[in-house]
Amino acid sequence: MPRPLTLAASVAGAGLATLAYGSVVERNAFVLRRWDVPVLQPGTPPLRILHVSDLHITAGQHHKHEWVRGLAQLDPDLVVNTGDTLSAADAIPAVMHALEPLFEFPGVFVPGNNDYYAPTPKNPLHYFGSAPPRPKGATLPWPDLAAAMSQAGWTDLTHVRTAVELPRHRVALAGTDDPHLLRDRYETIAGAADPDAVVRIGVTHSPEPRVLGAFAGDGYDLVLAGHTHGGQIRVPFGPAIVTNCGIEPARARWVHAWDDHMLFHVSAGLGTNPWMPIRLCCRPEATILTLVPREN
Repeated sequence: MPRPLTLAASVAGAGLATLAYGSVVERNAFVLRRWDVPVLQPGTPPLRILHVSDLHITAGQHHKHEWVRGLAQLDPDLVVNTGDTLSAADAIPAVMHALEPLFEFPGVFVPGNNDYYAPTPKNPLHYFGSAPPRPKGATLPWPDLAAAMSQAGWTDLTHVRTAVELPRHRVALAGTDDPHLLRDRYETIAGAADPDAVVRIGVTHSPEPRVLGAFAGDGYDLVLAGHTHGGQIRVPFGPAIVTNCGIEPARARWVHAWDDHMLFHVSAGLGTNPWMPIRLCCRPEATILTLVPREN
């Protein structure tokens, strides 16, 4: 074989091997991340939050369902689900099966864009654009799933302010509808965060700067979000390529400072769009966030 053809065949082979790894191996290589997050007042006992996001569940993903069920062994104080739980109209029984052991713990949730509309094939270049999204997928039964999770004991935080009384902590919580679809109405929950809580947590799906800034302005200590999939395909040992939202690629996942008071955590999530079932250098994840006191 001529040298140029040999080189082209080698490159093509390497590309196919990479795609196979990303779509078969890494996409299913679920990992638990752990972070200490200094947002509590001195002398406050630690608080353990299990943050799950972007499960994108379909009925046949039995390995993912069982892995999520196993998270109950972590015995969290609170579970926070930041949306994109569904990926198919018939997936509600699978979602409830996967989350069933976690309903034993206090929990809250908000919706994401793919809870409202089924994922559709997209030109990858779409993710580099800035135009507002125009959903094309079939409507998903999000109201039915929200009702089921609420009946199981979790709190729907969609434009809700509340407080959860845990054995050792009073946690103030507020959430928005999905910012990616421009459904967020922060004004419905605006106002100074609860001063009597040991920690004030905002919950939203997409980490849009306008929403993060609003929570920070009201004195929240921490915001939890998802949506980005951590970039889903990242430069090896480097940043995400795109985030599909207003946050910059360097902060597409994990814990970051928003200002001199508020931190935020972006989960890289546990799933993918079924039409783009690949992850590279960005394993699917759930996270235990151990909230600890701030340094003096």
